[in-house]
Amino acid sequence: MNRKTHTAAAIALATAVAFPAFAETNALDGRSFEGVFIQRGKTSGDADTLVFKDGRFRSSACDRYGYSDAAYKIGAAGDATRFEAETESPKYGRLVWSGVIRGGKLDATATMVRDGKSSIENWVVAAEKN
Repeated sequence: MNRKTHTAAAIALATAVAFPAFAETNALDGRSFEGVFIQRGKTSGDADTLVFKDGRFRSSACDRYGYSDAAYKIGAAGDATRFEAETESPKYGRLVWSGVIRGGKLDATATMVRDGKSSIENWVVAAEKN
């Protein structure tokens, strides 16, 4: 095994140990988080409510852009719950979501992926809605 292959294998193993496999589950159902959706590099963004319901994930800030809700997957990492989802808009492409919920705080990245264009990284920081 050459050095490059060995390094890649070590990174993959470390990632697998730190972030166990994601599973499709509805363990976050009934929880919602209010915060802000902001494009990386910007100083302001849109109010957002992230909702987990019936095994689906939805971002209210993305509704006006035609993004759908989507099935979500979760994984555990210590005292945090990691989640992933992929929402889609006919006009704007896909948003690939990756986030962490620890206690009542949600931190997520939503990367906009469009054919033939550079991806755009967005961040969401939110607190659990009671």
